[in-house]
This record gives sequence, structure tokens and C-alpha cells, in this order.
Amino acid sequence: MTLHCQENNAPGFAGGMILPGGSASFIIWGLGLCLFLLNSCSNDPVQVKGTDHMPVAEDTVVRYNHEVVMEENQEIEDFILRYHWKMNNSGTGLRWMIYKNGKGRVTGSGEIACIKYTVRLINGDLVYRSDSIKPFEFETGKAEVPNGLEEGVLLMREGDHARLILPSHLAFGLLGDMDKIRNRAILVYDIELCLVKPGRK
Repeated sequence: MTLHCQENNAPGFAGGMILPGGSASFIIWGLGLCLFLLNSCSNDPVQVKGTDHMPVAEDTVVRYNHEVVMEENQEIEDFILRYHWKMNNSGTGLRWMIYKNGKGRVTGSGEIACIKYTVRLINGDLVYRSDSIKPFEFETGKAEVPNGLEEGVLLMREGDHARLILPSHLAFGLLGDMDKIRNRAILVYDIELCLVKPGRK
């Protein structure tokens, strides 16, 4: 006996035909079909899942992010201890220290900061450095650089040399920069604030 089906990808079917399996298999399949048809024809409305599962998903994301922050925090603290650096914690997760004091003015929001820098991963690998002749410029308050870098520069004055450690949420996050900086990378900046200029009009 052959039954033709319009479309079925369930196990036990091939090309719209029931595979051989004996009368017992056929009876079980028939009962299943009857139950399906009865359920489909019932007057009870079909229960459609809404977004009740979203709080669970959100809770999972929050818990994961918390675990990432805690792991990175421990990694940063171990790094600082290993190098005996005396660093400040800004409260956002940024660690910073001025190891050479300048005498210029403090950077303000909306101003252009001219910096020389090197960026390393926390394992010491060099990923970027500024031009040795022309400093890198960016305007504060415009989201032109990672949050942690801007936050650190706003704590400096002209002529300062500083070290910054950026956890990934203040750097390039879960994706990295799609080039040299991997996902969830902790970055270590060595910066000289060369000059502060008025912002662009």
C-alpha cells in the first residue's frame, strides 16, 4: 500500500512514500495521524508563544556579561600586580596612572586631543602605534575612539604620559575591531598627550 504526501520531511518518509516497517509501524503512524487531525480540528485556539521567554534570555545575557566583567577584572588585577603598577580605578573599569606629569591644561569635552600612543594586548603583543612624527588627533565627545581611551585622555593634561588599561567593554567589545584586535580583548595603552586644541566648529 502506498500513500502519497504533498510534503513531509519527518523521519520514516522518503519521496512522499511510507518506508516499509511492517503493519505495527503503519498502525502507530495511523494513530499519530488521527491524533494530529483531531487536534487540528478542535475548537480550542492554538496557543502561540509570546515573548514570555525574553526575561529568561535577558537574565542569561546579564549573567554572562557579569561573568565576563569579573573574569576580565581579575585578569587586569593580576597584570597590575605582576608589573607593580600603582593604578587608579575610575569606577567604569578603566585603570589609569600618570607616570610623567605635564604642565599644560586639562583636556575638556569637545576639544581636540593630540596624542602619541602604543596599544598592546594584555599579553604584551603590540597591535597599533601612532605615527612617530604626526600625533593622532580626535575630538572628545564625538565617539571617535573607544570609550576607555577618551575617558583616560579627559583625565590628563598637556604633557602628561599615562598608562591606561581598558577592559573589553571600554575598548572594542565582543567583536574586536575586525582587524588586529580580537574579540573581548583587554587593551593596554601608553599615551602622551601632546596638545589640546579647540574643537571643530
